[in-house]
Amino acid sequence: MNQANKLLRVTYLLLLMLALLAPMLGLYPVFVMKLLCFAIFACAFNLLLGFTGLLSFGHAAFFGSAAYITGYLIKSQNFTPELGMVAGMIGAGLIGLVVGLVAIRRQGIYFAMITMAIGQMVYFVCLQAPFTGGEDGLQGVPRGALFGVLSLQSDTVMYYLVVAIFVACFLAISRIVHSPFGQVLKMIRENEPRAISLGYQVDRYKLLAFVLSAALTGLAGSLKTLIMGFATLSDVHWSMSGEMILMTLLGGVGTFFGPVTGAGIVIALQDTLADKVGSWVNVIIGVIFVLCVLAFRKGIIGELQAWLERRRAVASAKA
Repeated sequence: MNQANKLLRVTYLLLLMLALLAPMLGLYPVFVMKLLCFAIFACAFNLLLGFTGLLSFGHAAFFGSAAYITGYLIKSQNFTPELGMVAGMIGAGLIGLVVGLVAIRRQGIYFAMITMAIGQMVYFVCLQAPFTGGEDGLQGVPRGALFGVLSLQSDTVMYYLVVAIFVACFLAISRIVHSPFGQVLKMIRENEPRAISLGYQVDRYKLLAFVLSAALTGLAGSLKTLIMGFATLSDVHWSMSGEMILMTLLGGVGTFFGPVTGAGIVIALQDTLADKVGSWVNVIIGVIFVLCVLAFRKGIIGELQAWLERRRAVASAKA
């Protein structure tokens, strides 16, 4: 193992320790849980954009639909939390399968517009469906007890469950990307005609990547409902997809920790500035995003990785 990999593993270990100690350090558990929830969303979106090269403007459809499915099943059908989350994840994956079958027939801006259009269709379904609560959304969703045994009413218990799920999702995405399947996805991103010429069924790989991304996004939406106790139309609105693109680009597309960093920055700014500047927080985030794009074309983590690689190259040349 080279020095860079050792440094990366040590960094991840330190961040995990910080996450485990966060409640003891005085950090508000609900805020950190919300941050980790959107970090899962951003990592799932990055699996599609950063490692497959597909830009979706409709990922809020999977996030919001899973939030509604989980909230309804737990509140009205007395599902346990784990079954509600699994149902939300499966529901989002099935919607992703339908959307993917239609969208992957096109590329570039046409792909993005199709996903956005279908995402808006899901939004209006959530607005009109009788079980969603319409404009009021689903309110008062109980956390229940995990496996019917472990109560999640305590923010501390819920917090460590969210941390465990986040770590599992992060490791799963890392494993997917480093697998032979993930290497094919990277090849499709870099040179799709070349992948086709080598005999790969490109559309199948794209569709599977889309469904995996949708299912993981659905898991984030289900978690959000459990954490906050409600699901609203803002979860499924196209602006949520825009926020996710912002988080991913800000942190660094195609990097593992970039989406987590981007999600942390955006959620922290929203939480810190919302009470002070109101709706102007979106303007401030937009200005920060523009400055970041101008100064850090690869995102914060992407530029940091590029700088470290340049240093290693210079050190190797001198040696």
